[in-house]
Amino acid sequence: MKIIKMHNEKSLIKKAIDNNREAQQQLFEQHSPKMLGVCRQYVKDLHHAEDLLLQGFLKVFKNLHRFKHEGSFEGWIRRIMVNTSISYLRKKNLVDLSDEGYVFNDAATESLENTSVEDIQKLIDKLPEGYKMVFNLFAIEGYKHSEIAAKLGVSESTSKSQLFKARKLLQQNYIKMNKTIHENK
Repeated sequence: MKIIKMHNEKSLIKKAIDNNREAQQQLFEQHSPKMLGVCRQYVKDLHHAEDLLLQGFLKVFKNLHRFKHEGSFEGWIRRIMVNTSISYLRKKNLVDLSDEGYVFNDAATESLENTSVEDIQKLIDKLPEGYKMVFNLFAIEGYKHSEIAAKLGVSESTSKSQLFKARKLLQQNYIKMNKTIHENK
């Protein structure tokens, strides 16, 4: 089954490179729900996330000829969506990536095992944009601090600082959320 999907995807990609609108539409329909989720991780407003999704897919189709079929196509698209989201946030000056007052402390965070995906996303949405961007790149996308630093044009210590602050704020907001839930019972 996977072989058929990969063959079909290669065929769709080839057709889309040749500006076949049906093939482009199929690729968009296959990948847009998941990629909207990727954009949404970086931008809390759904309308802005949808705009970023469309901008990202324009880049995908414009650069489709550069996809080398090394690694997954979905991963390639995901990287474009992440970069598009980061570019948007940086252009809008919504990101503060300073490491002032940073003291490294590897404190354990509370478990989120019994928390819904929607509640976790709400907690992440409450983070300042810089924290959220680094948190997403590290915890969700799997980038290393050196890669995040290079991608964002900051030092590794700034990346670590932003992640630490994000985790700390997530933990505080998680505790507040649980406290509110227990008080309302």
